[in-house]
Amino acid sequence: MLLGGLRFLKGGLTGVAGPALRAVLLRCTGTPLMAALTGTIATALVQSSTAVSILTMGFADAGLITLPQAIGVILGANVGTCLTVQLLSFEAGCLAPAVLACGFGLWIAGGRSRLGACGQALSGLGAVFLGLEALGAAFTPLQREPWFADTLLALRHNPWTAAAAAAVLTGLLHSSSAATGIVIALARQGLIDLENAVVLVVGNNVGTCFTAVLAAVGSTSAGRRIAAAHLLINLLGAVALLPLVEPFAALVAVTAPNLDRQIANAHTLFNLLSSLLMLPFVQPFARLLAALVPNEGHRRKRCLRRRL
Repeated sequence: MLLGGLRFLKGGLTGVAGPALRAVLLRCTGTPLMAALTGTIATALVQSSTAVSILTMGFADAGLITLPQAIGVILGANVGTCLTVQLLSFEAGCLAPAVLACGFGLWIAGGRSRLGACGQALSGLGAVFLGLEALGAAFTPLQREPWFADTLLALRHNPWTAAAAAAVLTGLLHSSSAATGIVIALARQGLIDLENAVVLVVGNNVGTCFTAVLAAVGSTSAGRRIAAAHLLINLLGAVALLPLVEPFAALVAVTAPNLDRQIANAHTLFNLLSSLLMLPFVQPFARLLAALVPNEGHRRKRCLRRRL
């Protein structure tokens, strides 16, 4: 239900904003800063950083935007995707059936129009809240299972392993929002604390790059550079933050009174800081990517030299 709800939410919002999305990405990416702002807004509208990343790869493959502009969009997309997690942090299980029914009615009445797309998005939001309630109910019996408690205990003692496990889970689900929803459900049942949740959220941010990396297979060098940029940005952020989880969690703890909101704020703060710190270095980062992922002609010459 959680995965289906997220899919309907993204599909509905894409139906509302989709026709203008391509034009906005092409017209408003003149500088890395403008590209970052555009990526943030576009991702907030369609609720899918992966969709924006893949669309950006297509533009770069076609030569419509430069690599620094594409990196700016990726930085903004990482921030824009935080809106979904902020929505997940609200406990709206009691309102979920009404939201789902209202959205479904609008969806049927509106058909393929924008009103129907709004109804689809609203239906997805109701399904997401119901899915989170169901996840919480499903995790309750696991509190008494020794194997589950031992697994959580082992992950608490090794944040690097926990982050890697979260990255793999996100890669399998193809949705960092869904994986973070599971983290919030675990926290609501008292199975993990804020520090553990921060570690898992950091791992989720790395795992969300897997889809873009897969999409880059068979792409041009421009597409592969953007996928590498997405992965490196999130990976460097994770490596920098994991040794500082304890003070970072203490900082996040003062931003909200309850654990759900703290987890959402940790996700937002991590992505915002990563993007802001990387933004001034977009140009040298683009040169590094160009060196790491050479053009097709350079690759063919290297292969030919090795054969000779």
